[in-house]
Amino acid sequence: MSPWWEEAGDGPPVLLLHSTAADSGMWDPQWPELAGAFRVIRMDFRGYGRTPCAADGPFSHAGDAAELLDRLGTGPVAVVGASGGGEVALQLATLRPDLVSRLVLLNAGAGLPPTPELAEFGDQEDRLLEAGDLDGAVELNVRTWLGPEAAPEAHARLALMQRNAFELQLAAAEDLEFVKPAIDLTVITAPTLVVIGAQDLPYFRETGRHLARELASAELLELPWAGHLPGMERPEEITRLLLDRLSN
Repeated sequence: MSPWWEEAGDGPPVLLLHSTAADSGMWDPQWPELAGAFRVIRMDFRGYGRTPCAADGPFSHAGDAAELLDRLGTGPVAVVGASGGGEVALQLATLRPDLVSRLVLLNAGAGLPPTPELAEFGDQEDRLLEAGDLDGAVELNVRTWLGPEAAPEAHARLALMQRNAFELQLAAAEDLEFVKPAIDLTVITAPTLVVIGAQDLPYFRETGRHLARELASAELLELPWAGHLPGMERPEEITRLLLDRLSN
């Protein structure tokens, strides 16, 4: 079984990797304009959106992305990753640097040890899910991951995507073997824009600054208005940012 994916447009290829609180639908606001300028590709990781949480053996999201790009014959692509998708982008650039021409990382994870507030979020989410309180777990995620600029429609959309992800993952076989490839920043030479939100959790702001320091060719951009998912909070502004940075 291969993850669900779609592509649109012509031009230089761009791969969009979604947050692990959402699915590829988070890119809906950016999709039409990006498809007007690029060959844009998006996928749903296993256990998200339209992809069941199932596999015939060990799997990783980065491995699935590499397999998709090889199958499509894209050559090197610009990779845009949000949150957990940003961590997958860094894994992909470590595993297959030949497939990554540049990176745009929006509040990306990078496998650093959790800070206290992130650990508390994870503990609270676990308690809610173990108690069967799916509504509470969804509400916790929406409250945590959307910043003050997000409209009610963004809250509703994220809640739907997060609930669907929980349902897919809770229905998965217990012996499913998910692998998280290591990230090696020393092998990543692709030009990288590291975007952080001033309203996001400290963990992701610290991670972004770490990436900007350690990557060979990185620029740091802090958005004072942004929480964790700026593409859903001010979609038009992030669309313009991506069009500008991916065209130059």
